[in-house]
Amino acid sequence: MSKRLGVGFIGSGFITKFHIQSWVAVRDADILGVWSPHYENAAGAAGLARQLGVGEARAYRSITEMVADPAIDAIWICGPNHRRVENLEEIVAALESGRGKLLGVACEKPLARNVAEAKQCVALIRRAGVLHGYLEDQLFMPSLMKGRALAWSRGAAITGRPYLARAAEEHSGPHMPWFWQGAQQGGGVLNDMMCHSVEVVRFLLSDPLKPRHSIRPKKVTGHIHSLKWSRPEYVERLRATMGSEVDYAKRPSEDFARATIEYVDEAGRPLIGEVTTSWSFVGAGLRLNAELLGPEYSFSHNSLNTGSQLFLSRRVVGQAGEDMVEKQNAEQGLMPIVGNEAAEYGYEVENRHFVRCFLDGKKPELTFDDGLEVVELLMTAYMSAEQGRTLEFPPPGLDLFIPAVAQGTWKQ
Repeated sequence: MSKRLGVGFIGSGFITKFHIQSWVAVRDADILGVWSPHYENAAGAAGLARQLGVGEARAYRSITEMVADPAIDAIWICGPNHRRVENLEEIVAALESGRGKLLGVACEKPLARNVAEAKQCVALIRRAGVLHGYLEDQLFMPSLMKGRALAWSRGAAITGRPYLARAAEEHSGPHMPWFWQGAQQGGGVLNDMMCHSVEVVRFLLSDPLKPRHSIRPKKVTGHIHSLKWSRPEYVERLRATMGSEVDYAKRPSEDFARATIEYVDEAGRPLIGEVTTSWSFVGAGLRLNAELLGPEYSFSHNSLNTGSQLFLSRRVVGQAGEDMVEKQNAEQGLMPIVGNEAAEYGYEVENRHFVRCFLDGKKPELTFDDGLEVVELLMTAYMSAEQGRTLEFPPPGLDLFIPAVAQGTWKQ
């Protein structure tokens, strides 16, 4: 196909830069634009795209201006959670006014801060009448995709379907202040990172030959705690590094969360998904774990079990950085090296998939509707944690529910 997809990004921060780095492995598409509330930041991200040779990107003064540019065929929404709805509203307004045309819109996780906002996003994208995708990179991790495929084609095909999946994402805390603020982010670590783990367990437990709804969530049990960052020493550290608005003595967010999701398959057999996530993990850096268990087989993945390691003695003293692994916590000792994080974490395969779907006019594997279901599960986990009991899914009142963490009223 001669047509190339011109892509514009909303947001210029950490996640956008990960996508830009992944683009060196994406064919048939170019990054041509970036918009950010801070023009200089957008210009910096656009400069990175040009430096990597993945598109003649430029910074735009508004989302509307970017949508109106005939060179832009699709938008990747990668800005902060509290701007999701307004960013999408501006895209849709530009399309409905005839200012521009798009083939598709893709949105980073989570789709929104709560169910009401997620439903707004779904309604808006349907109004726009364009293809839409939910950007969940971990489902596109090559090792996870391969492990799932083999577990089902070899283990499940002979001895029966898997019945238990576990997933965890853990690191020492986010990069930017808004992540730490419940009102802006929509919660704490549960909303920020459990969105990944919820999708991973569903993905592993689902038959690759059947649709997503072949397994259905029935019950959710959630727990949240602030284990580390509410301790006085770390409250002060957060204030010093993230600013006075991040005050965990008065308005904490959870830094640890876990949930059990009880599913049933088409035959009514019980399936269990166990998910854990934290901002209170101290290790080499970001750690992703996944497991799948069946009658006569198991699969496991740990992102820090890499093939390469670097040892640095105590005499090697250098600046702090993230040149070996995301959320790196040390520069000495025996450190794992993740050779290509954009590939290992799934961004390369993910972006190839969405580019191809938008160009071919096909529905992507993950859409805004899937993102809505994830938000519904996350909010049920918050509701369960607040009530201290297991809840049937979906529970009454879910559409109007706002977690206490997001309201700034949560006290553990």
